[in-house]
Amino acid sequence: MDNCIFCKIANGEIPSATLYEDDDFRVILDLGPASKGHSLILPKTHAANIYKLPDELAAKVMILAKKMATKMTDALGCDGFNLVQNNGEIAGQTVFHFHMHLIPRYQGDNVKLGWTPGTLTDEDKEDILSKLNQ
Repeated sequence: MDNCIFCKIANGEIPSATLYEDDDFRVILDLGPASKGHSLILPKTHAANIYKLPDELAAKVMILAKKMATKMTDALGCDGFNLVQNNGEIAGQTVFHFHMHLIPRYQGDNVKLGWTPGTLTDEDKEDILSKLNQ
């Protein structure tokens, strides 16, 4: 896509603090980090979200996320790690080019990710199972 900022960054048209690059991906430091080391995995080919991402790249992104999380945990000494991937505006996606957030976590970092757990009702359970197991 001609006007996609993440396409331009992933393909080296816009400079970035690159942590890793291969034929399919570029991993960069996020300019608005939630924590020290917060990074983004960007595919070099455009896909608006996970629904549009080819299966081969979807598989590769998880392997790369594991590799980067391991390397970053060792290098930064973080206490935990979040992998975050948003799809759609309602889910928090603000740039419509698939990307995965790598967020190192540190004791006392005050990063807020999460939700208040609800209750799985029997009605919802049956509805979901019937729709997904057809």
